[in-house]
Amino acid sequence: MTDNVTDDVTAEPAEEQGGAPSFSLFEGDEGGLTVEQRRTLVLLLKHRYISAALQPAEWRTLLASQSLLKSRLNDLFLDLHVDLHYEVAFKRQAVGEGGDRFPTLLHDVAYTREETILLVLLRQRFRSERASGVDIVIVDRDNLVENVAHFRPEHATDRFGDARRAAAAVDSLAKARVLLKTSDPDRFRISAVIEVLLPIERLGELWEWLVEQNGQEFLEPEPGSSELADPALEAVS
Repeated sequence: MTDNVTDDVTAEPAEEQGGAPSFSLFEGDEGGLTVEQRRTLVLLLKHRYISAALQPAEWRTLLASQSLLKSRLNDLFLDLHVDLHYEVAFKRQAVGEGGDRFPTLLHDVAYTREETILLVLLRQRFRSERASGVDIVIVDRDNLVENVAHFRPEHATDRFGDARRAAAAVDSLAKARVLLKTSDPDRFRISAVIEVLLPIERLGELWEWLVEQNGQEFLEPEPGSSELADPALEAVS
């Protein structure tokens, strides 16, 4: 009886003449990564971050092939940051030792004022709930929009426009997967990536910026905070 033969691109690489492994997936393919490694690399390039919670298979591949994937990103003047505590990984623009700027595939996307306020609120809510033993922190859309409204400058008069911008900020952070969708379209789970985007030691300057913009002290900075992370995310152009 003849055994059935099927193509399986996830199988071990075939041996070429001379003993070198072949990872060829299509005609003319000279790539040196397995299909799993390539998929993980594409996700790293395509998304702002990957996580063990959202992409468990790719996260396992990342951990097993971290040096190799980092090397591929370095070839594109990108660096790989892996946070094992919060189980998230993301790319960022590499900077030369002398501060030289390299060609980049990334572009800075500055947060709006409303998005910046939301990031601070989400960061504080996440840390507070996690400190209380809550693993999954859930927030409501309406509550987020209302909280942003509390930080309207005293001279602001366009309440409708402010509410519209606050709602757009919620949608923007959901698109960036800082807020993760649930079965209820008006409820979100806060991603642990918020801790990586806004580490505690960099919140103080952000608070000061918001105070300056608002003309009043409406936020209490967290203990030990002193600096602000540049309020920008990088995404593939």
